[in-house]
Amino acid sequence: MTGTITTLVVDAPGQARLDEQPEPALKAGLFRAETLYTGLSAGTELTWFRGTNPNLFSTWDAELGLFDRSRPSAGYPVRRLGYMEVARVTDSRTEAMPTGGLVAMAYGHKTVHHADLLTEHVMALPDNLDPLLGVYVAHLGPICANGILHAAPETSGGASLGDGVRGRLVLVTGGGLIGLLTGLFARQYGAAEVVVADPTPQRRAAAERLGITAVDDNDDLPTTLKQRWRHGPGDRGADVVFQCRGRAQSLAVALRALRPQGTVVDLAFYTDGADAVRLGEEFHHSGLSIRCAQIGRVPRGQASFWDRRRLSHETILLLQ
Repeated sequence: MTGTITTLVVDAPGQARLDEQPEPALKAGLFRAETLYTGLSAGTELTWFRGTNPNLFSTWDAELGLFDRSRPSAGYPVRRLGYMEVARVTDSRTEAMPTGGLVAMAYGHKTVHHADLLTEHVMALPDNLDPLLGVYVAHLGPICANGILHAAPETSGGASLGDGVRGRLVLVTGGGLIGLLTGLFARQYGAAEVVVADPTPQRRAAAERLGITAVDDNDDLPTTLKQRWRHGPGDRGADVVFQCRGRAQSLAVALRALRPQGTVVDLAFYTDGADAVRLGEEFHHSGLSIRCAQIGRVPRGQASFWDRRRLSHETILLLQ
């Protein structure tokens, strides 16, 4: 089966187009995925469209664990955008993937993809899951599940996904997709209370429709929560905060809302740095911690237990 593959391409900041190319013949060992749904990340993907993505100005040295600001690692045109795709398998050259089923993958905004089971993350979607929700299964949902997992080392070490939130007071700063899914995970796994904070009324309304308490993300929020969440004398605030908004001010609010020796699990992407965090204040005086949680790593010592497939499976269980 051959035809045309249409792909979203960003040629330069502010310039996007749909590119059409002939579809090549399907090679042995691959299967053909025809896109049904693709989700847009308002965070990462728009940085390519706006010209603010850090990879346009620096290169990540994976061996040293440092950014090299002397050279970029990417440039225009950007031909691969997106990591939330649901597709139907319409043809296959491998016995390991039958045709007809729905799969969740992360191959970018294009109408057709030739996939390799040996090198790509592929999740078969169950019949009882709305295919539209399947866009969260391959990548975005695992990001959130991994964030929940990163709260667990503070307690029992992460044998269960809910170990870091069960019975605890949880604040989520940022009510976008990552914040909402993280809040749902925390509630699903037994958090005593979950509050999502966001300055946007529409996002707060979405959280409320999902049954999660939503409040405005402002400078008064830490005071309000600390008046409400008391653990003991001089011990008030959230047990853990999941920071899901790529703004330094949100990280500052997250730190101020924590109880002493509490932890911010940071899932945000700060394309412009974080100059307004004010690490000389609550962070210093209350002995707080910031732990970054991104999809590239699970907590130390957990890699043999929590791979991408298991995180995706937890996402399916949440969405069903």
